[in-house]
Order: sequence, then C-alpha cells, then structure tokens
Amino acid sequence: MPRTLEAQVAEARLKPQARKPRLVPPTPARARRAGVPAAANGRDPRACRPACGSAARERAVEDVLARYSPLVKYVVDKISATLPKTVDLDDLQSSAVIGLYDAWEKFDASRGTKFETYAVWRIRGAVLDELRALDWASRTTRRKARRVEEVSRGLDQKLGRAASDVEIAAALGLDSQEFFRLSDEVQSAVHLSLERPQSHDDSSDVMGLGEAIEAADAVDCLEVVELGEARGILLGAINHLPEQERLVVALYYYEELTLKEIGEILGISESRVSQVHTKAIRRLRRRVPELAA
Repeated sequence: MPRTLEAQVAEARLKPQARKPRLVPPTPARARRAGVPAAANGRDPRACRPACGSAARERAVEDVLARYSPLVKYVVDKISATLPKTVDLDDLQSSAVIGLYDAWEKFDASRGTKFETYAVWRIRGAVLDELRALDWASRTTRRKARRVEEVSRGLDQKLGRAASDVEIAAALGLDSQEFFRLSDEVQSAVHLSLERPQSHDDSSDVMGLGEAIEAADAVDCLEVVELGEARGILLGAINHLPEQERLVVALYYYEELTLKEIGEILGISESRVSQVHTKAIRRLRRRVPELAA
C-alpha cells in the first residue's frame, strides 16, 4: 500500500541532514529572472504519486493543494497589489492553483531545490502568463506607457504644475510628431471598467460607467410623452378647421397626395387647393399655441 503524502513529508523531516545539499534552481536563468530564492531540505511532495486516475492520486492532489494553498494566496496577493481593480482576482487564483499543480507534477527533489521555492516560481509564472493572456496591449506598449507616465509624473513634481505635451516630448527626447504617435500608441493600453463606480453619494446609489452610457436603441420616455401630447394638441387644432381646409390637410399630409391630385378629388383648381392649404396652416399656427397654453 503506497504511503500517504503526509507520511513522506514527516519521514523526510526526521532524517538527519549529513550536509547541506548544493542548491540548483529548476532552470537557473529563469529562476534568477523570477527572483526565487534557492533552498533545499530534501522534501518531495511527489514522492508518493499514485497512478493517474486513482483515488489515492486524487487524495494526494487534494493534500498538496490544501498544504500549499498559503503559497497561492501569497503569490496572488503580492502580484495583485500592483494591478488595477479591473483585474479579476478569481482568474488569478485559478491560474495560481494550476501553477501549484504543475509544480507538484514536475518537481524533482534530486536537484536539491526546496519544493516551496520551486512552487512559488511556477505559481508566479502561471499568474503572469494569465495576465499576459488577458492584456490586449503588448509588453512593448506597456513599457512605453510606463515610461511616459514616469516622465510626466516627474515633470509635474519638478514644475509644480501639469506638464505640457511639449515639455514631456522634450524630456523624452522626441519631436512633436514622434510624441503624438507615441501617445496614440500608449492610449490603447488605457482602459476603464464599465462596472467600477464613478461617483458615490450617501443620498444616492453607486452608479457604474456602464449605467451612464445611453443605449443606441433606448427609448426616451419623456420624448415619447411630449410627442404624444404634441400630436394630441395638433389633432385637436385640425378638428377645429373648416371641413374643406381639414380635408386638404388630411389628403396632403396623411395621404401624401399632390395639390393637383387633391384638386381633382375636390373638383377645384390646383391654385385654389394651394390657397386653402395656406389658409389652413395659418389657422393652425394661431390655434396650436392657444391649445398648448
């Protein structure tokens, strides 16, 4: 019967250390870049790794995740401290857990590296990979954006006011055209959250930016009410017109007939239809304000 992960760890702790093993990171260059300290104590969480798909293996994975979950929280908290609030920490937590599992799968105790050190390195790498996948701006664009921000902040502190574009361009050693091209490129790295509260008032609810953006197909209730009232007033004014004028208005505006066609229907000349139409419009211009008042 295979020994449990906890038994292996306990046994490793009780073994006397004859000498301190040589510290060798998993991949020296990448470990140095990741800033992971080297340490070794001979513990190997993979020592009792049962066959894939077995119940014992599932229990071993659960034990590893439970034992080293503080490493996951430590790495995520440290990285998220410098991230904007728009980044979903749940996604980072999930990536960190995947990194921990990957560390358990690939850890080699014979290289003399402490598992915690190797796990932190793998977890950090998994979280950074997730951040790069979520970011639509390239790393080069991000570096340029940070450079512009640093120069702008330094000039603001030095001058005691907001630096102009010309001053920032001069500090960067760029001419105006190059600076504006850089500004257009850097702006693509700036984003806003539609759910982040834009203002907070004790007398009102917190409103996100998404709630302040008008939908293209949104119906303005006030406009609908005003339009309905205007139609009612206009209809009432038309009903007060003489019969011939009311008929001309109805045929011209509702049936969209020409003056000649209206004249043929009413049996009058086109010029007479024009006169009746003009008289009806004058009556309406006088009558509508009276009804609206």
